[in-house]
Amino acid sequence: MKKPPCPNASCSTTASVIHHGCYKTRSGKRRRYRCRSCGKTFCSTTATPYHRLHHQRSTFDQVAHLSVEGVNKSAIARLKRLSWNTVARWLEKAARCCRRFNHEQINELGVPEIQADEIRTIVGDKDSPVWVFTTLDVWSRLWPSTVVGRRSYRNTYALLKDTVSRMRPECFPLIVTDGFEYYAKVVWRLFGRACVYGQVIKTRRNDRIVKVERRRVIGATWRFEQALTQSEDSSKLNTSFIERLNLTIRQGSSSLYRRTICHARSKNRLEDQLELLRCYYNFVRSHRSLRRGRQAVTPAMQAGLTKRPFTLREIFSSRILPLSPNAIAHVFAGITAKLRLAA
Repeated sequence: MKKPPCPNASCSTTASVIHHGCYKTRSGKRRRYRCRSCGKTFCSTTATPYHRLHHQRSTFDQVAHLSVEGVNKSAIARLKRLSWNTVARWLEKAARCCRRFNHEQINELGVPEIQADEIRTIVGDKDSPVWVFTTLDVWSRLWPSTVVGRRSYRNTYALLKDTVSRMRPECFPLIVTDGFEYYAKVVWRLFGRACVYGQVIKTRRNDRIVKVERRRVIGATWRFEQALTQSEDSSKLNTSFIERLNLTIRQGSSSLYRRTICHARSKNRLEDQLELLRCYYNFVRSHRSLRRGRQAVTPAMQAGLTKRPFTLREIFSSRILPLSPNAIAHVFAGITAKLRLAA
């Protein structure tokens, strides 16, 4: 069995790790290790969501899988014969791992076209509406960023800023959104005249779309024509792909069902559920419209982030090591440099 690295951030290597006996669990024996550099002892599940798990890891994986398929916590508890609190605690651990995995893996994207939109939902009660902001890389169908909060300039800026920080500095994409007032201000602040930005405004009457207006906001006409000609997915401005992602998010999250009794009780719980769903959508679930021959691939494979689909076991088994101060400074400097070049 391959030796895991030491969970201590100052000596996270396998060179000085040795076997240090075993311990018993309900599922069998687990191996322990010791780092000869720092003297720390740890087991094979240290720094993973499986740490101190008193059930089989397959049960943990099944709970996470049911959650991203739209099954609520009460139903999961009944199906798996677990306590509701146990299910909630496991999903919180899984979401924490997926948040770190998303942050580390979704970077250096070559994005030719971005679409952004929002989903309205409630948290706690009907008097507390919140919005789920999402962006989508149209070519790869990758879901790079999401923000939960009020429909404000601050959250709009946080969404697009996070998306820009995950892109290559030389990318100046075609951006398409709806007519929400703050998108144009944020796009101009982050990209200036470098990008091509348009809006698709739909007029509804009696719950039916009666008019679709396409506006050119930033960029000359010839640049729009060039961007749409080079696009493999769009022949005219549209928000169809991000709206389809919104439907996928609603189907995969029990808190976002329409007329549901399972709405999130707090903003943090909704964010956790979306991080777990985003990781599953990008790295685990194959997209039927993305194919290499007869094989359907994941959005992460299409974007060049991975070479094969991951499993939840592989994602949860990835060790969540704490970042050193130097590593945090390096990540922050890289994000700042990308934003400066993009502006």
